Amino acid sequence: MAPPVDLKKTDKHLYRPSTEPVIVDVPEILFIAMDGEGDPNTSPAYQHAVEVLYGLSYTIKMSPKSGEAPQGYYEYVVPPLEGLWWGGAINLDTMEITDKATFTWTMLIRQPEFVTEEVFAWAQEALAKKKRNLDPSRARLWRFTEGLCVQILHVGPYDTEPESIRRMEEFAAREGYRTDMSDVRRHHEIYLSDPRKTAPEKLKTVIRHPIAKL
Repeated sequence: MAPPVDLKKTDKHLYRPSTEPVIVDVPEILFIAMDGEGDPNTSPAYQHAVEVLYGLSYTIKMSPKSGEAPQGYYEYVVPPLEGLWWGGAINLDTMEITDKATFTWTMLIRQPEFVTEEVFAWAQEALAKKKRNLDPSRARLWRFTEGLCVQILHVGPYDTEPESIRRMEEFAAREGYRTDMSDVRRHHEIYLSDPRKTAPEKLKTVIRHPIAKL
């Protein structure tokens, strides 16, 4: 039997960058997405969104056990949680993130290509019946083409990310690019570590920013 497909391995250039900045061209990717705002450390909306995303993702992954395997289904590893972020503030003297309560975010989990709108609607209904405390109706299936980006692997606490961001953007400028944020292209994080089980200094997070030629 073939091992489950693990997109962190098949798309290694997107999920396993080095601690030195690199430029990548990110193709169209299928996600389940959920929007919200607030400090991720204290916001009930953030915790709810993460629970819904994982709930839907694992409902789809485990669908063969309920006799509801989608057409084209194959065994796979659920990809890591991701987030698009804007708002908040950064102290440029200390390079520390401040005012987290004003963060706005779109949290994401990538999905296999066999996940259609019909499969997604089934998963929403199934999760709502199984987990009465969750409301999956605000989640959506979303195709996102991120395009040309600079990215880096940040190792350490989330609050020290600005230093990695500075290195990443200095590299992009040397290569002839500028940051190209928009209403869709945002500060992007991919969480390779579980903060509940990993010491802050060992957390691994992919940080990605959209860029364009100068």
